[in-house]
Amino acid sequence: MSSRDRPGEPVSRQRRSGRLTIGPRAAARMIDGDPTMTADRKLLEQSERPAFLNTDPWRALRILSEFVEGFDALAAVGPAITVFGSARVDPESAIYATAREIGRRLALEGYAIITGGGPGVMEAANRGCQDGGGLSVGCNIELPQEQHVNPYIDLTVEFRYFFARKTMFVKYADGFVILPGGFGTMDELFEALTLIQTGKIRHFPLILVGTEFYAGLIDWLRARLLAEGMIEPGDMDLIVVTDDPGEVVEIFKRAARRRPDDPNR
Repeated sequence: MSSRDRPGEPVSRQRRSGRLTIGPRAAARMIDGDPTMTADRKLLEQSERPAFLNTDPWRALRILSEFVEGFDALAAVGPAITVFGSARVDPESAIYATAREIGRRLALEGYAIITGGGPGVMEAANRGCQDGGGLSVGCNIELPQEQHVNPYIDLTVEFRYFFARKTMFVKYADGFVILPGGFGTMDELFEALTLIQTGKIRHFPLILVGTEFYAGLIDWLRARLLAEGMIEPGDMDLIVVTDDPGEVVEIFKRAARRRPDDPNR
């Protein structure tokens, strides 16, 4: 019996809850004095969001659950390529057509395609993957302006947190294809470059598709970062730029022949 309970209180009236032994007066306060209102019922019937859901310990559990669910969902995907690019690309555009063709050709070579699951380039790559009979994967993200999942996905994993989602893009990919895009695409490009440069992940192909689109960026990297000694000359070799879907596929085929199987990737 808890030392805080009233002396002589019958032990049989105590309620067991997890690791705590709660006296009847404390229990009554926790369920608002209503003998029919169990703790479970009160939690399930609350109309407002419980305050504890906004605490950091609870967020840590949500973050952990995203990693567990992501690892569980994607562990058996097999060889895969992650494709990045703008959600704002029109389905009638040349960029959309190129992304779809890349997805199709990679699927024919036995690769699954992983995207962010949204419209634009992501939709095109997932659609092309299905055209080629491959496994089409989307890692969707919860946004203030909700991003809808495109209809060309076989396996969808939903995320709240960008960092958990980006881990899935890297962990289960044998390479990246990066088509024209905005801030999100640039974020994914430079995070991958940093991870490869620092040896945090193995060196896999990182292909920019769009020579005209990326020309200014490549020139700036050489003129500023390389010229001023902020990166090494070999760091520029981490990036390949092309417009040809066929060359994209050949780069991954050559890399696969050079790379031994890595069960711990």
